[in-house]
Amino acid sequence: MNIGEAAKKSNLPIKTVRFYSDIGLINPKTNENSNYRIFTNQDIEKLLFVGKARKFNFSIEECRELLSLYENRTRSSSEVKKLTLKKIDEIDQKMSELNSLKKELSRVAKSCNGDQRPECPIIGFLANNKKN
Repeated sequence: MNIGEAAKKSNLPIKTVRFYSDIGLINPKTNENSNYRIFTNQDIEKLLFVGKARKFNFSIEECRELLSLYENRTRSSSEVKKLTLKKIDEIDQKMSELNSLKKELSRVAKSCNGDQRPECPIIGFLANNKKN
C-alpha cells in the first residue's frame, strides 16, 4: 500500500509516517520504478505500535527500543517493564511539576482584580519573576 493508505490505517499523518520511515523506525520497501514507499501490514502494525507508545510520551529512541523488544520474540518481559516503570516515574515527576505550576499561577491569579485598571500582578509576576 502507499503512504496515504498506510497513514489512514495507522491513524497517523502522512508527514509522521514519512518521518518514521526516514529515521528507520519502520523500513517499508521501495518501488524500484517509482521510488515510492510500499507499506505492508507488518509496517502498519509497527506504526500503530509506535503511535500508541508516543501517546504515552515515549520518546523516539524509547520507541526504537520498544520496537526492538516487540520484534524480539525471545525478549525478557523485565526489559519492557523496566522501560515502562521509568516512563511512569517521568510522568509522576511531570505531574508534580505541573501541579506546582498550577498552584503558583492560581495564587497569582487570585491577587489580580481583573478590572479595567492596567495594573496586573500576573503581568508583573511573569515580567519580573516576582512572587506576589
